[in-house]
Amino acid sequence: MGRATRLARFVGPQPKTYLATARLGARTDTDDLTGALVEESAVDGLSEEQVFAALASFAGEQRQRAPAYSAKHIGGERSHRLARRGLAVEPPEASVTVHRIEPVGWVSPALTFRATVSAGTYLRSIARDLGTRLGVGGHLTALRREAIGGLRVEDAVTLDRVTRDSLLPVLQVLRHLPAVELDPEARAAVLHGRAVADGEAAGRSGGVVALLQGSELVAVARAEDGWLKPTVVLGDA
Repeated sequence: MGRATRLARFVGPQPKTYLATARLGARTDTDDLTGALVEESAVDGLSEEQVFAALASFAGEQRQRAPAYSAKHIGGERSHRLARRGLAVEPPEASVTVHRIEPVGWVSPALTFRATVSAGTYLRSIARDLGTRLGVGGHLTALRREAIGGLRVEDAVTLDRVTRDSLLPVLQVLRHLPAVELDPEARAAVLHGRAVADGEAAGRSGGVVALLQGSELVAVARAEDGWLKPTVVLGDA
């Protein structure tokens, strides 16, 4: 809320955890249940062991193709806009990481699973590709984001219950970032948008750093060429 909304850009790139359900034996043009059915296959021959083993094979770094109906850019235009005009769309593959993936339940033809993935990973693509690996096709039927970094959905509050006391301290939101303590002179410089020297520049060039004075988040900076250059200033002069 308020000036803290400017910190959202530092939250988004963190790993995300989802609870998802894939329906095997049916493929759609959107890779989820909102799309048109493209193909159906029998799943009677699939065992729980086969399904769980195929799911486990998605762990780790890999190349993934986003759904045709997605926000990926192709030739300067959103992929989903091209697809809705009836154009053949094949988004380019991208590198993603599945940090953790595990089954929650299998009641044929539905597999519920939990996955922690890097930013930019499509769970729809995992459902689609899982069906492909099993030879029956598949699509996503349910998706719930449970966490992003250290922020968990069970700690969230509904809009009607948002109060000053329910808000998280900004430092808790950015606890994944390395922190640098500022002296009064450096704090004054940062509040005016000026860069300050980085005593550990060799270890974090190009990284994002939280600049603190005591318990106050003064700014968020980027480490470049031995300097900490403020990108978002939150402190009060």
